Parts: sequence; structure tokens; C-alpha cells
Amino acid sequence: MRSLEITRQGTPVAPNVALKTGQDRPVPGPGEVLVRTEATALNQLDLWVGRGVPGLETTYPARSGADGVGVVESVASDVSDEWVGQRVLLNAALEVADSVEPDRNLRPPAFELIGEHHPGTHADYFTAPASNVLPIGDVDPIQAAAFGLVHLTAWRMLHTRAQIKSGSTVLITGIGGGVALALMGIAKLMSCRVIVTSRSEEKLTRAQELGADDCILDTGEDFSKTVGKLTGWRGVEICADSVGKALHLSGLKSLARGGVFVTCGCTSGPDAMTDLARVFWNQLTIIGSTMGDMQEFREVVAHLKTGKLNAVVDSVYSAEDGQSAFSRLESAEQFGKIVIDWRT
Repeated sequence: MRSLEITRQGTPVAPNVALKTGQDRPVPGPGEVLVRTEATALNQLDLWVGRGVPGLETTYPARSGADGVGVVESVASDVSDEWVGQRVLLNAALEVADSVEPDRNLRPPAFELIGEHHPGTHADYFTAPASNVLPIGDVDPIQAAAFGLVHLTAWRMLHTRAQIKSGSTVLITGIGGGVALALMGIAKLMSCRVIVTSRSEEKLTRAQELGADDCILDTGEDFSKTVGKLTGWRGVEICADSVGKALHLSGLKSLARGGVFVTCGCTSGPDAMTDLARVFWNQLTIIGSTMGDMQEFREVVAHLKTGKLNAVVDSVYSAEDGQSAFSRLESAEQFGKIVIDWRT
């Protein structure tokens, strides 16, 4: 079996990625299926595994990968044989019980991730709980691999956490990344007006071709006044952000009274400057969001299967060229998802 391994911790990550061969295929444990991999996709999580996840002890070599599509080859004895032969898409978020208190079901779930806390999908075969995969029929494996984690993340951000309403105006920062593009697709599905930002003119042009209503070139200055002009000084109902420190304050200042700032990441840093006076005076809400449960996964994947939502694919690499795939992700030049095709 082949697998992409991060051989040691370090930055940049790509030079430490190597394709290993001759490994034994994994054996499904209780409740699990064994999947013959067709395609996997890269996420910022893959880079964090290579750099070292704060608070998590990672043993190297490590195998990342939180997106995976393939055909079920075998199942554990306690799993139905009906899974065998089905093409499935993985939800890498494993829900864990973090409390025995009576009200724990009223709180957002805690998650561990395949590809972070557990061996990932970047291999010819991977195992996963049968409860965390969905059959997807004849959906293209490349498209499905690019779709999974980012659309689940975006769906939870907008639907579950921010409670998006049809016709809202939504500001999405850093367009070009997988989550940002998924957010835009979901917002447009909800008939929302979408304003996007990017430091790249090219990415803004491509976003406009995909349906963005307004585009703001991020020059490193406060762009909230530009948002104000675009909205008749009303502001946006939702700002959806994964950039963090660099854009937090501009996004917060772009909100309408009663608006929601929802964040799922902080690639530019976690220690953002905020404006508490604006938060309480305008009755703003700041919400964190991460991953998603299987009900949310079913909801968003249903739109993939009907073609109402699609992933944007930046590039496709073979497993042998996996190091180049990591290098592409690390460059931050991609527009959409980077996918590894394990069928070649």
C-alpha cells in the first residue's frame, strides 16, 4: 500500500512529505469500513499537522488527510455487508462525548478528526466508522473529495451557527480558499447577496464569474467603509471569516446592527484586535464554528448529489506528486481545492 507521510515536523511542510510504499493495508476495527481510496483533498489542517498542532502531540511520520472518497472493500464483522462495493464520502469529524453532565446534549459537540487525531486518508486504503461515511453513488470522486470537509464546515457556519436567512447580505473574507468558496456557494443557494474580499485581483475576477455580487480588493487597510458604501451604509447581516487576526476588525465593523460575525479559523493568527464598544452598542454576535455532525453532513451532501452545490477544484495531482500538491497548498496561490487522485 502507498501512503503520503509527513516524515517530520517543520516549516515549510512540503519538503517533509514523502510517498511510502510496501505498507500493510489497514484492518477495519469494530464498527468500521475499509475504503479503497479514489481521491483525497488537502486542507489547511494538513499543513497544521506538518507544522505541529498546538496542544496536540503528533508522532512522526504522520499521515494527514481529512477528505476521502472511495469504494468500500470490506467491513468489520459488526457492520452490514451491504456497504461493500458502495462509493462513499467521509465525514472526518468524529463526535466525542466530553462530559457526563445532564445538559451536555444542549451544547455544541466536541470533535476529533481523522487526519489529525487519527491516521488520515492520504493512502491507497483508509478505515472509518460506518457511521461517518455516506454513499454517494456515481458522483465524481474528484468533485466529492473536494466537497466534503469545507462544505460541511461552511454549512455549519451559515446554517447552524449564524442561522442565515434568504436574501441576507453576506461578507466572505479571503475568497479563493476552499471554505470561502463553499460559503459563497451556500450563500448564493440561499439567494443572498455576496460580497467577497481578496488580496488578488485574479481571484476576485474568478469569484465574480462564479456569482459574487461585489468584490473588494484587500490592500491591508480597513475595508469596512467600502462595505458601507456597497450596502448604503447599512452593513452586512453576516461576516463569515476564516482568516483571523488580519481581517477580524474590518469584518466586525462591516456588520449591520444585530449582525453576526462567524469564524471557523485564524490562518493569519488568533490574537485579533476587536471593538467591544461596537459589539455591545450595535448588539453584534460573535460565533465560533467548527466541523459538523452527520445530520449536517447529510443535508449539505444532498445538495452535492442533486448538483445544486459543487466544489471548485484548483488542481489534481497523482499520489506520486503529492509533495507538489502540498507545495501548492503552502503557496496560498490556489483557487479552490487541491485533490490527489489515487487511481493513477
